[in-house]
Amino acid sequence: MMRLSLTVPWVRLTPPLFIFLWSTGFIVARYGMPLSPPFKFLELRFLFTIVVFLPWIFIAKIQWPKERKQWFHLSVTGLFIQAGYLGGVWVGVKSGIGSGLTALIVGLQPVLTAIWLASRKHQITTRQWGGLWLGFGGVILVLFNKLSDGISLTGWGLGAEVCALLSITIGTLYQKAFVKPCDVRTANTLQVFAALIITLPFALLETEAIQWNNQFVYSLAWSVFGLTVGASSLFYMLIQKGAASAVTSLFYLVPPTTALLAWFLFDEPITLTTLLGVALTAFGVSLVVRETQTG
Repeated sequence: MMRLSLTVPWVRLTPPLFIFLWSTGFIVARYGMPLSPPFKFLELRFLFTIVVFLPWIFIAKIQWPKERKQWFHLSVTGLFIQAGYLGGVWVGVKSGIGSGLTALIVGLQPVLTAIWLASRKHQITTRQWGGLWLGFGGVILVLFNKLSDGISLTGWGLGAEVCALLSITIGTLYQKAFVKPCDVRTANTLQVFAALIITLPFALLETEAIQWNNQFVYSLAWSVFGLTVGASSLFYMLIQKGAASAVTSLFYLVPPTTALLAWFLFDEPITLTTLLGVALTAFGVSLVVRETQTG
């Protein structure tokens, strides 16, 4: 299990909650995508998140970051973690990529994070390279399994998922390097506002109309409260209180959690090949992350 230097006792209970909440993001994308184009949904999600946070900040008299460069750093983080990551995930799911496979692709984040941190120290070991290739091998195994089942995987959809993977990796490293600790409510608001602005042109280009019904409203509500207010806030706190490689090691527990949820809710098949691919990816990631943490 990851090791975090957490000073507040209750925060130690947040990793399992974070894993569950973050996993539901892929489920919500699958649940809400038939009813809305990706960026229109995200625009509403960002807008309502700001509407929730601003009164909370005002009533609680929370101070905003005092330095302008912190506003800039938080905005850049929002560009990657909110706009780039979420945009990539939702476009990929809209193209037909399942929730479980999406989570598996993005679940390679710990590998990229650990390799980047190790490369800066010029200490990429044989074990780490082995873990990297095992992780990619697991994803490829699941990809081929999906193709053999007759599932269409477009280059556009896979490209969007890779964009999401790179965005969450860069955003995590950037936040840990440049963002000073501040209140999670103001930090999240600034990040979401930056994402709102950056994704607006994409939303305006979408011609598909939103289908307003109970399913869409439930998806949007969970996206705001369960994901942005909940999961993203926990993610911010964990990064601020722990090492980037340790925090991102949580992500290799997301694919199996998502696969189970997708199987239960959407009947997405869990075959022996899928389980083997997920296990191979998780093992490869653990080799990379363990080496980085103990090195």
